[in-house]
Amino acid sequence: MDRSVLVVDDSATLRASVKFTLSEAGYAVEEAINGKDALQKLQQLKTRGVQISLIISDINMPEMDGITFVQEVKRDSVHRFIPVLILTTESQETKKMEGKNAGAAGWLVKPFNNDQLVGVVRKFVR
Repeated sequence: MDRSVLVVDDSATLRASVKFTLSEAGYAVEEAINGKDALQKLQQLKTRGVQISLIISDINMPEMDGITFVQEVKRDSVHRFIPVLILTTESQETKKMEGKNAGAAGWLVKPFNNDQLVGVVRKFVR
């Protein structure tokens, strides 16, 4: 089974931190800087034969925010079954419901604990 994760966040530091943590746990990590970039990356990866097993996305990003991105992924017949985990500073219940209604499978609040992140990822990708 492929253990590839797409991390979508406009913060290079956060992407690097998640990539390091997940790489150490044995996952291949691809990166995108916002929702629009992530949709393009998903298409490019599909063309290269790379199957993404999980997407981790921020909410607050330029060009295309995380909620809109999740909605777009869930509309796509090829990618709709990829679980999306939200990793954000947002912790309000209304935001969480908005994410859930868009199709997000889970929600983690930044800053994250490395063991917690890996534990949650393992629930989706073994």
